[in-house]
Amino acid sequence: MKIAIGNDHAGTEYKLAVIGLLKSMGIEVLNHGTDGTDSVDYPDFVHPVARDVEEGTVTYGIIICGSGNGASMTANKHQKVRCALCWTKEIVALAREHNDANILSLPARYISLPQALEMVKTFLSTDFEGGRHERRIEKIPCANP
Repeated sequence: MKIAIGNDHAGTEYKLAVIGLLKSMGIEVLNHGTDGTDSVDYPDFVHPVARDVEEGTVTYGIIICGSGNGASMTANKHQKVRCALCWTKEIVALAREHNDANILSLPARYISLPQALEMVKTFLSTDFEGGRHERRIEKIPCANP
């Protein structure tokens, strides 16, 4: 499995911890995020993650910014991307089970680091249920062109 990760300055600490977790799980990581805390523009780091998912060069993406909103909005502009902004591991599970989310957006300023790591584990261990949910995601424009 290969995962692309991107972040702005608000998500650097979380990104580094997530990368450590992913590597400990034997997952290859493409780091598109900033490694610093100087102010940067999140789209510059989110678009490469979304392109990787869109082109199928990675299995999933993880993006991190202060609120998670801007990053999620940016990622969802790409075809074949279903990015879910999540605040709890329960929402993460539903995003995978019901929406087949392929990018997880984390709000670094509103969740703890342990929560973020648990959310990543949930994202990776939860399968899409298909069935009635398949019909629904097919109605999302460009979700499965």
